[in-house]
Amino acid sequence: MRKGTLEIAACVACGMRFVPDARAGGLAEDYYQTTADAFYTSGEKIRGDYNPHRYEREIRTLRRFCRGGKVLDVGCSTGGFLAQLRARFGEAYETAGSDVAPAALRVAAEHGVRTIESDFLSASFPEHEFDAITFWAVLEHLVAPGAYFEQAARLLRPDGLCFVVVPNIDSLAVRMLGRRYRYILPEHLNYFNRRTLGRLAEARFSPVYVATSHFNPVVIVQDFFRKSPPQAQERAQLLNRTNRWKGMPALAPVRAIYRFADKSLGTLGLGDNVLAVFRKR
Repeated sequence: MRKGTLEIAACVACGMRFVPDARAGGLAEDYYQTTADAFYTSGEKIRGDYNPHRYEREIRTLRRFCRGGKVLDVGCSTGGFLAQLRARFGEAYETAGSDVAPAALRVAAEHGVRTIESDFLSASFPEHEFDAITFWAVLEHLVAPGAYFEQAARLLRPDGLCFVVVPNIDSLAVRMLGRRYRYILPEHLNYFNRRTLGRLAEARFSPVYVATSHFNPVVIVQDFFRKSPPQAQERAQLLNRTNRWKGMPALAPVRAIYRFADKSLGTLGLGDNVLAVFRKR
């Protein structure tokens, strides 16, 4: 698949899709330390990250499988997930977040989130330090995502859990839109489905829960008709509108229909994201 200058290849052995000419190293730190600064500090981005509906799925999943303990959120960005987890279940968890984006971490610190400015692979955490490690929309940005699973296994306690959300390359949106889909981006280096994510983790982890979830019909309609992909600010604006709709009582019937459609697509493996929970072997 090609999208402008972006080329996505597929491994003939396992089917994993990835950007073959990604530069050496871990995360593309120059992008997150420079280009993304203005976006991370924008009001639209911060409002979206701190909307109470933003991390409902992630918090619900964490609570289902990990009722308390020490949690590290890798790629914590502006800290929205950890701040909301602390606000709702603060006594149950001891939390920290790591990231390489200084602007995002400053926002997180302003909201009282404990942060570490470091690449996860080189961070000096003690072994067996955490009960849970979360990778919310992180692994798709990495040149070597397998190394992150190896580091997570080193840092997790026996039977510790790793929580992952990545975009699903087998989603209904990708099948309908192909290269027009807005989340086929230069900063996304890996394109997972349920099977390839599981294969990446299997050397160190056993699957506890793997599913697909979420879809946004507005995105499908917009991307089908538009000639150029939306900028980050526009994507953040749509996320904020979607979060507002989740809280409007008048839209309760629409949300019920959406939940049915979302569950149906998830059963078929066609949701926008792969959501997975892995247990350390």
